[in-house]
Amino acid sequence: MYVEFDRDTCTGIFNCVHEWEKFIEDRDAGKATLVGSDEREPGLYIRDVPDGAEFDAEMAGRVCPVDAITVYDEEGNQLVP
Repeated sequence: MYVEFDRDTCTGIFNCVHEWEKFIEDRDAGKATLVGSDEREPGLYIRDVPDGAEFDAEMAGRVCPVDAITVYDEEGNQLVP
């Protein structure tokens, strides 16, 4: 499972930081940051979800009001949103 985070879409509501500790607040930028992610292209970050964190990662995606977080299974099928 992996998470794709579109930081350009993020509006800084920070719901995700309450669901998965890999999302942290960047108050200076007014956006969340996905810790341990790699930038795939400008503003688009990707990170594997470790075993045991699947539920938290999915919840972070579900609570994002602007759908900046997408969760995929190992085969690349979109799970959230």
